[in-house]
Amino acid sequence: MNEFREALLIAITTPIYAIVIGAEILFSYFHHKNLYSVKGTLANIYLTTLNFSLDILVRGICLFVLNYFYQFKFTEIHNQVAYWAVLLICQDFMFYWLHRIDHFCRLFWAVHVTHHSSEEFNLTVGFRSSVFQPLYRFIYFIPLSILGFKGIDIMFIYAATQIYGILIHTKTVDKLGFLEWFMSTPSHHRVHHGANVQYLDKNMGMVFIIWDRLFGTFQEEDKNDAVVFGLTENIKTYNPFKMVFHEWIGIFKDLQKPSSFKAKLMYVFGPPGWSHDGSKKTSKQLQEKLKDQKTDSNNWNVENAESVPVSNS
Repeated sequence: MNEFREALLIAITTPIYAIVIGAEILFSYFHHKNLYSVKGTLANIYLTTLNFSLDILVRGICLFVLNYFYQFKFTEIHNQVAYWAVLLICQDFMFYWLHRIDHFCRLFWAVHVTHHSSEEFNLTVGFRSSVFQPLYRFIYFIPLSILGFKGIDIMFIYAATQIYGILIHTKTVDKLGFLEWFMSTPSHHRVHHGANVQYLDKNMGMVFIIWDRLFGTFQEEDKNDAVVFGLTENIKTYNPFKMVFHEWIGIFKDLQKPSSFKAKLMYVFGPPGWSHDGSKKTSKQLQEKLKDQKTDSNNWNVENAESVPVSNS
């Protein structure tokens, strides 16, 4: 039964992907949007193939670990509707923390950065996977096993939510009204892929945006600050090795710099962009600098406005 439902999921989603991606390609072509390039699309296919292959290889280990912790469950939901609804919410919550740590710890950012390295933003970017994430992703779902959810169900609901996560990688859908308050939408996810300073490390939720609103990582898409997709320093290559390992190479180079043992630990486990000599900046440092610049600009405007004489005529 479990194999049947996963096969059914693939059978349903494959034609959906083909239709929506084909429609977006045609829309891009006829409206001269240039949303797709051959090299970019092939790179996305290459990265998702690596990720999927590794996912298959470690699937048995993931199930074994999740099922092992399932025996320590301290609760159980018998109503099937409630079971799947609670699992969906809890899994999305745990994914939020997985995703957040991927952004705030350079070791894991080195894995996740492949998903963000595209300067294009289209539906195939949803398949531009973090290649090595299957090696540790299941660890974040262990609490779900202890809460009484079966390993096979956890993996199935993750696969199902991935479908939604892929479909929000698009520039062709504008804001979606009241859904913007609690769902991750294309608008929210465009922000997530932005290299603009105010957009860095924002909107981590896969299905729900409520986690970002609760934990301070939410950012609205600003029409006055058009999203620039990619990295703060783009890799500018389709080399199959560099696309996967360029950040690992960067870590290795930083570790060669003359610095303290603490600094070397920070180069591995600290936030991306951290440097012992201030030569690079983290997203938080960049955002604080931007905030200070806006404050100074506002103060200058107020001071100059007050200095303008008022006419009584």
